[in-house]
Amino acid sequence: MVKKIGSWNLRSLLFILPVIVVLIFLDFYPIAYSIYMSFTNFGEFHFFNYSFIGLENYIRIIRSGFLWQLLWQNAIYAFGSVALFAPLGFIIALVMNQRGLRGKTFYRTAILFPWAYPAFITILIWQGMLDYRFGIINELLEKIGIKPIYWLGTPGTAMLSIILVNLWLSFPYYSYVFTSAMQSIPTELYEAAEMDGYGPLGRLKNIIMPMLSRQIAFVVIFGFIFTWNNFYIPFLLTGGGPGTSTQILITYSYSSAFSYLQFGIGAAYSVISILVLLVVVIIANHYSKMMTVLY
Repeated sequence: MVKKIGSWNLRSLLFILPVIVVLIFLDFYPIAYSIYMSFTNFGEFHFFNYSFIGLENYIRIIRSGFLWQLLWQNAIYAFGSVALFAPLGFIIALVMNQRGLRGKTFYRTAILFPWAYPAFITILIWQGMLDYRFGIINELLEKIGIKPIYWLGTPGTAMLSIILVNLWLSFPYYSYVFTSAMQSIPTELYEAAEMDGYGPLGRLKNIIMPMLSRQIAFVVIFGFIFTWNNFYIPFLLTGGGPGTSTQILITYSYSSAFSYLQFGIGAAYSVISILVLLVVVIIANHYSKMMTVLY
């Protein structure tokens, strides 16, 4: 006989127990400890004897004025990336789903390489390609009569650079997501549209877009969430520079903790980043019903 714990089956509970333990130690505990640390003076001068100081870290962050610059730069990075890789992924998926297209397997395999290749190596390659003096991109620009650009040396082009590198690393994944979503549309709808005289644009407007509206919303919101906390591209490509022009909340949280040894301040920045994302997700889900895609 299998014992019951309320409405829980003991055997079922034992099966999910390892997952619960992993989530507690790898997710819930670090998050809870970071939130607690953001209310302390844990830092270089209070490393072993830190104490609870309430909202002082958050007040310091707000009064510094730098938070608003970080939020603005984080928003440019996230929205700029989504505005590029979501449409590009959708267009590629449309092409890949065309009937009669030859070489589909080759194209899909080739598209996957930027995403499958180690991101760390890819970022270092792009860093070399964007170099002012020796980068191949500036060499190509010179050949067509355009002066070399300080891609990583001026604020505007540095932000554009991290967005473009994020586009290169992200668009294959979203292309595959949109491809699988399009393949879930019944072929009978396409056949009926052809009988009614709809061309490619008509099928896109009357079948694909209405059928995939929630999937598109989910991809856009998920892409925004992923990019908002995408640490390694701005950190490895520009180091947050020049100056602080490409710093985002998550990179400055890291710098505060491990460069300036202000662990409480760094934790507070990470908590603020999480809170912003929670607000965005709640609002976006309310209007797009994206979570219905998952259930």
